[in-house]
Amino acid sequence: MIPFRRVLVPLSLATLALLAAGTGAALAQSPAPASASASASAPVAPAHPYLTLTQLRSLYRDGQSRFATIGGLSIHYKDEGPRGAPVLLMVHGSESSLRTWDRIAARLKGRYRIVRFDLPGYGLSQGTTDEAARTMVPTDLPIGLLKQLGVTHVTFVGVSSGGTMGMYLAARRPDLVDRLVLSNTPSDPVDTSHLVMPQGFLDAQARAKATGFRDQDFWNQFLSFFAGDPARISPQTRREYYDFYRRVPEKNLIALIARIGDGKQATIEMAKVTVPTFLIWGTGDPLLPESALNAITRYLANARISKVMMPDVGHYPPLEVPDRFAQLLAAYLEAGVPDPARRP
Repeated sequence: MIPFRRVLVPLSLATLALLAAGTGAALAQSPAPASASASASAPVAPAHPYLTLTQLRSLYRDGQSRFATIGGLSIHYKDEGPRGAPVLLMVHGSESSLRTWDRIAARLKGRYRIVRFDLPGYGLSQGTTDEAARTMVPTDLPIGLLKQLGVTHVTFVGVSSGGTMGMYLAARRPDLVDRLVLSNTPSDPVDTSHLVMPQGFLDAQARAKATGFRDQDFWNQFLSFFAGDPARISPQTRREYYDFYRRVPEKNLIALIARIGDGKQATIEMAKVTVPTFLIWGTGDPLLPESALNAITRYLANARISKVMMPDVGHYPPLEVPDRFAQLLAAYLEAGVPDPARRP
């Protein structure tokens, strides 16, 4: 696994490529530290208001926060809802956290057991160590967590690269994944050449490149650009993005993010997926529009596909329209494919 460092200096569309986690490249890298120490934080310029993991946990952990050790890493997760209820495993994408699912979990945890976790280096989870980067693959994380929780069947719900992890998990462990729910998930190497960004976002990227720091305005521009309606992204969410991504830089930030890469192995893995799959797509997404929905439908040729398109929604449907997302998800689980054992 190639070591990557948190993108402090976005080069052109580097941040957008990381968001999709489909290219695995285009990242500004710094020299690796001489020490292969347990967690891998790069030197920090004192002029920038970085937050340590300890500070972030102090600010954002709550009564539902739990921590599990998986592959030697301290992983933050939440496990809510009735113990005997069907389990929904929700995984966020890159440049995100388990808070992506807050509103959806609140709506559905009365009748589902909802498990969600922060990927290593994101949210309140420890960053990926050099050893973990060498010895683990992304799907080890959900497998390890579910094993500790005693969970043997899930409906996997993922957005962006979180959905990529779901496809790989369904291919690797079809006994574990009963259904897939994917939202704006890449299936081809991500192309950003078509994106036309507003001047404010271009200025924010240029400023980040010059200063080595992504300020609040950067994240406001980022979230607005990828939303179908920027007004749906609350001030609280915008502040949380700023806080979580002024975390002390991590050496191996995307080492355990599921990626499409050059697409060759991903195509093989997607063909292995046979579980019922629901695609909830914001076709107002400038990065992965309707053509990307059509592409992933082709690649998942052996799955039973259902899909819903929302033309007014952008790249993060669970964040932008959580109530609609929860309603669609429940309808699929309870009426669309209520018996996942009945596969083609």
